[in-house]
Parts: sequence; structure tokens; C-alpha cells
Amino acid sequence: VQLQASGGGLVQAGGSLRLSCAASGRIFSINGVGWYRQAPGKQRELVARITAGGSRSYADSVKGRFTISGDVVKKTVYLGMNSLNVDDTAVYYCKGTWWGSDYWGQGTQVTVSS
Repeated sequence: VQLQASGGGLVQAGGSLRLSCAASGRIFSINGVGWYRQAPGKQRELVARITAGGSRSYADSVKGRFTISGDVVKKTVYLGMNSLNVDDTAVYYCKGTWWGSDYWGQGTQVTVSS
């Protein structure tokens, strides 16, 4: 299994981006896939995830602004990000767990300018 994250970039505060996490390999579900981020000097944190039951959960800091969604046919999980602010600047990673192992994407940089 491999994960390919994309969609990051430079955006002004208040703007929007959509990240994509495309999986390849023998997977049959996108439940459990999550988006994480790591800002300089900070620990990696969970931003949003699709739970094992298929519901969505979000960090408090992004509730109401970010939306995680997925397309199981395309094996892709998206993170829609609105009302971005400078505190959202980070490298964003996706992670999934299949066959008892964790798989991480390579990360995509999101930079929000004031």
C-alpha cells in the first residue's frame, strides 16, 4: 500500500485548499484514514479522520472549517480546508491502517500568509 498526498500550496488567510490522499494497492476501505499536520517545532497532530465506522471526527481547531471526505472507488480521501489562517501552516500528512500496518503519505506543505 502506498499513499500519495497532494494539493498543498501557498494561500492567503481566509482562503481555501483541498488536499488529496490517493491510495494504491490492495485496500477495500478508506475508513480509518486520517489527516495529520506538523508545524515547525511542534508535534504532529491529528486534524481529521474517517472513523472505523465511517463517521467523521475533527480536531477542535478545525471544526466548522475543514471537511474530510472520501471516494472508495478512487481510493482517495480529501481534506477540504476553508477559512484558513496562519496557524494552519504545516506539512499535512495522511495515514491509513490496513492489514495491521500504518501507512503514511509523504506530506504536502500548506502555507497560509497573513
